[in-house]
Amino acid sequence: MSQESEETVNDEMKPEYDFSGGVRGKYYEAYTQSSNVVILDPDVTEIFRDSASVNEALRLLAKIAKSVTV
Repeated sequence: MSQESEETVNDEMKPEYDFSGGVRGKYYEAYTQSSNVVILDPDVTEIFRDSASVNEALRLLAKIAKSVTV
């Protein structure tokens, strides 16, 4: 082990950090309803560098799919 990992960590919170009135999971339900995280494979991330490019490609694909099935 390195010396750094053996050092005692001061995990005392400052007095101004008062979470006594906090509510655990207060926004959990809203977050699950509005968040949609998708993990892309590395080969796909080489093509689509950001969410805008992914969204653009998916919208185009959806438009093509609609025109073919109608």
